[in-house]
Amino acid sequence: MRVVDLDRDMSDVIPTGTTRDSSFLFERMTSATLGAARPGPGRRVLDVASGFGQDAFALRRSGAEVVGAEPSLRMTGWARLESGRHEGPAPHWVRAWSDALPFADGSFDAVVCKGALDLFDRPELAIAEMARVTRADGHVVLAVANFGSLACRLARCADDVRERALGRAPRRGRRHYDVPADHFTRFDLALLRTQAERQLHLERLEGISLAWGLPAWTRGVGRLPAGVAQGALEALDAVARRVPALADVILLVGRPRRPARPALAEPGL
Repeated sequence: MRVVDLDRDMSDVIPTGTTRDSSFLFERMTSATLGAARPGPGRRVLDVASGFGQDAFALRRSGAEVVGAEPSLRMTGWARLESGRHEGPAPHWVRAWSDALPFADGSFDAVVCKGALDLFDRPELAIAEMARVTRADGHVVLAVANFGSLACRLARCADDVRERALGRAPRRGRRHYDVPADHFTRFDLALLRTQAERQLHLERLEGISLAWGLPAWTRGVGRLPAGVAQGALEALDAVARRVPALADVILLVGRPRRPARPALAEPGL
């Protein structure tokens, strides 16, 4: 039996604007993910796990026809309420599981899933469904938190030294390299690539942001003049693009395989 919170409302999600490096990370992830979908007039785009609908609204403003698929009743209801406050045509909202999308094969020019794949209990089946509903010449765009990032590795190493070598008590609360309780999969580059390549011909694989979550970096970049801080964030982001295994977020773009390989029934934990 599947036990899933259908009233999830993102109250436990990290705020996007609390620190300078967080703002940069989420803005870059959003612009890169939505840009890879190539939205525009005449295009049909599906936003999987659309949440409150922020990305679906942004895609709709490009002129594309947009569908937001989200299982949470609370978030889908909020998105519909927001539709009444936006001018012009709104996205279409559908309550749907990511691994059982209620659309015909090849229904969309692009499918995007930003920051949600590790929340799915059957992520590879979800990727298979995204590939199925995408046109053969269309694209599936995935943006996933990387728990094998440089920041996660350094933070874990520092805590090991602190606790084992120095004998100090463990820090209270969840560390940023710990998978949240509502996540099913601890993605890194190797696992994401393995699952995606069973369903997609990979065309683009890059990283977004570097060093997010390291307390010293967060404090340091927050104290710099705005222009200097932006330059430093962009410089590290340029490195992340070339070395996605170390990046804070992995962006993957691929075309559907026809036919796709059979998906695994269980998530890779």
